[in-house]
Amino acid sequence: MRGDALDYYLSQGYYRMHQDLFTCRFLPINNNLYTVHWLRIVLAEMHYGPEQRRLLRLNERFTTTIRHFQLTDELENLYAQYRSSITFDAPETVEAFMLAGATHNVFNSQVLEVRDGDQLVAAGIFDSGARTLAGIMNFYHPSYRKHSLGKYLMLLKIKHALAKQHEYYYPGYLVYNYPKFDYKLFPCLAATEAFDCETGLWLPFSWDTVAAQSTQLMRNMPDEYFEEFDLD
Repeated sequence: MRGDALDYYLSQGYYRMHQDLFTCRFLPINNNLYTVHWLRIVLAEMHYGPEQRRLLRLNERFTTTIRHFQLTDELENLYAQYRSSITFDAPETVEAFMLAGATHNVFNSQVLEVRDGDQLVAAGIFDSGARTLAGIMNFYHPSYRKHSLGKYLMLLKIKHALAKQHEYYYPGYLVYNYPKFDYKLFPCLAATEAFDCETGLWLPFSWDTVAAQSTQLMRNMPDEYFEEFDLD
C-alpha cells in the first residue's frame, strides 16, 4: 500500500486488520455495546510530562533497534509469553494478528525491539505512511511488567515518527466507559485528537467530546440493533 493512501485512510478513521483496512463505531463486550473512538496524536504538539520522562528514565538501560518486520521464532516466543499473562482476548500468534495466512505483507511494517542485554523483552510493530505512523502491536515479557513496556513502546514509536518528520501518530481507538483502552492517552493528552465519524473531523480530545459523540452514535442507531445487548 502506498504511504499516501495509508495516510488518507487513517485520516478517515480506518485502521489495519491483518492485510485489510477496516473501521467500526461499536464494540460488543460481555453482552454490552460500547462506542469506539479513533485517536491520533498531533506530533507538532507532542511534549513529555513528568510521567513520560520518568518512564523514559526507568528504561534508559535498555537497547532499542528498528528493523523491517519479519516473523521470527523470537518474536513468536515473546508474544506467547505475553499472551499467557493477559486477561483479555488476543490472537493466538503474531502471524495470526499480522498476516492471517497471507504470504505477503501489503503494508510498510517495521518492528521496534527492546532488549535487556541479549534478551528480547518487548516488541512494537507499526506501519509507516508518507506522513503518518500507525501503532499495530505491542507486547512484552511478563517479568518486565513494572517497566510499563507497552506505554514505553508508544513513546519510542512517537520518537521515531518525530525523527521521520511525520505529522501524526495513530494509536488505534479507545472505548467510552471501558477503561482498558485508556492507556492510549498516555503519551500526551494535550496533543491527542478524537475522530468524529459523523462529521469526518478530528477534534481536540476531551472526555466531554467523547461522551457527546457516544450519545450521538447511540441515538442514531435503530432500536432493533440493540435488542440483544444490556443497555442502560
